[in-house]
Amino acid sequence: MSSRAPRILAAEWRAAASAPAEFPPAREPEIAILGRSNVGKSSLLNRMVNRRGLARTSATPGKTRLLHWYAVARGAREIALVDLPGYGYARVSRAERAAWQRLVESYLDARRARLALLLQDLRRDWSEDESLLLAWLAQRDLPALVVLTKCDKEKPQRAAARERELRTAIGLPKERVIATSAKTGRGIDELWRAIEGEL
Repeated sequence: MSSRAPRILAAEWRAAASAPAEFPPAREPEIAILGRSNVGKSSLLNRMVNRRGLARTSATPGKTRLLHWYAVARGAREIALVDLPGYGYARVSRAERAAWQRLVESYLDARRARLALLLQDLRRDWSEDESLLLAWLAQRDLPALVVLTKCDKEKPQRAAARERELRTAIGLPKERVIATSAKTGRGIDELWRAIEGEL
């Protein structure tokens, strides 16, 4: 199977928000992207849309402290990818982290996103935070895919073992856990097909 990303006709940053009053009008079906602060959300988003610098990446966890909307035209379909602030690892105060949580919750409760992508670093163990987040999404009837990131960071044999371990820990059907690499493009076509199956 080819790892080449699907054809993207257009992709652009649309808006950023730090509070619900700043959310842009809902135009297209929205896909929420969630994950820890250093999980590689921006890198994956850039690879998904074939735009190297569309979403800013940083070596400093927690740099993304706003919600960012990206309008994407893929073939005849238009969607919005919404990059939510990361959780965990970021060196911020407890009060600021609580504010982030309220912002993320206000988005997920208000916007009726079609799908959530929960990113998980292949090298990190599945934690209670991720399990609780999946349960929280399920309570809101929001379908979720778990996207394993940074699969190129381990040697193939170790990566395959880690993938099996995480799939067991996550407990979702096989087709709802997708292994990817922003560097090599692995899994990007599969991810897009899974997304389209939910729209």
